[in-house]
Amino acid sequence: MRKIVALLLMIFPWGLRRRLLVALMGYEIHSTARIGLSWICPERLEMAAGARIGHLTMCKGLSLLKMGEESRLGNLNWITGFPVGNKDFFVGEERRAELVIGEHAAVTHRHLIDCTNSVRIGRFTTFAGFRSQVLTHSIDLQRCRQASRPIAIGDYCFVGTNCVLLGGSALPDYSVLGASSVLNKAYSDPHQLYAGNPARPVKALSREMGYFTRSTGYVH
Repeated sequence: MRKIVALLLMIFPWGLRRRLLVALMGYEIHSTARIGLSWICPERLEMAAGARIGHLTMCKGLSLLKMGEESRLGNLNWITGFPVGNKDFFVGEERRAELVIGEHAAVTHRHLIDCTNSVRIGRFTTFAGFRSQVLTHSIDLQRCRQASRPIAIGDYCFVGTNCVLLGGSALPDYSVLGASSVLNKAYSDPHQLYAGNPARPVKALSREMGYFTRSTGYVH
């Protein structure tokens, strides 16, 4: 029923739609936040002041979509999760089917984000370009069963176009993931360029870079 309601509400003007989403779905949407012509249907939605979702983005199967102040989720993104209460898959795993986007962070256009497990994108981070994939679940070949692990992208990071991030990976604060890279492990050293397949640290980055010191998310 929630999916049908969310779909039907897409045709309403935004001001009325926001009020209905709050009243009927129990969502928390700030009066200055906005959703374009997109089907957004997590169990819980929290959008802080100035948060924006573009057009033709789809979000389903998540327990939580949370967006910080002035954060952005662009057009034509495909965001899916897997219900935590399902008893057939991921049995015995501690997981959260959620996407949390920090303040002034941005996910651009045409990305695929699998939130079977938690995906966290830090403050002032840009998930840039097109066609990147975030995959929190896969098949554990040893146990021959579905398994999932969370993915974390730190604060003030830049993720280049056409990247793949696999379950259990982490990009530290103040880091860059080069275009077409595959991040398959959790790194901890900040101020690094990580690149390659698999990605590894290839260059130290200056702490004084303008991107790392900016106070607004949008880059002119």
